[in-house]
Amino acid sequence: MSLHDYIMALDLPIPPRDKLPVDLQEFFALCDERLGFLPNVLAAYSNDLDQFRPFLDLYKALMFGASGLTELEREMIAVAVSSSNHCFYCLTAHGAAVREQSGDPALGELMVMNYRAADLPARQRAMLDFAVKLTERSHEVGEQDRQILRDLGFTEKDIWDIANIAGFYNMTNRLASATDMQPNPQYHGMHRGQSDPK
Repeated sequence: MSLHDYIMALDLPIPPRDKLPVDLQEFFALCDERLGFLPNVLAAYSNDLDQFRPFLDLYKALMFGASGLTELEREMIAVAVSSSNHCFYCLTAHGAAVREQSGDPALGELMVMNYRAADLPARQRAMLDFAVKLTERSHEVGEQDRQILRDLGFTEKDIWDIANIAGFYNMTNRLASATDMQPNPQYHGMHRGQSDPK
């Protein structure tokens, strides 16, 4: 589905890009430059700037701000949570990001299908187990779950970041499902070269 068709299907009051505030026009142009397209989620969110700005600020802080988690680990959380929620948009977009960050197309596919099938270090597996438990059975999360992470070297701030990222993608997954948000078709072919030899 083209961006235009997607926007028309949403039937939201999405302003033309040249009517957006200058800083958002510049951000959208940066997306065009770096990705070659504007992600549909950003186009959709531009229908309400009071919601879009805090959404974008939180996304940037969680995914690129200072943290004990690598950018790859943050993308892995996004994919594991989205896999639990069967969110087609986020699995497609963040699966591509895992392929890019890791240089390993197979890892991206494993994360989308079932992260437990991937050959991951104990630290990353525990991180994803925690994020998925928060997603599926948050009321069961307790001190034992946090201690597992501490024993593997995660700090209290790291645990906060894992939980915050998991919470963010649980929110975006639900919004994507509620609006039938479709991923840009370009994501499907991105970063699918040969895996880097390890």
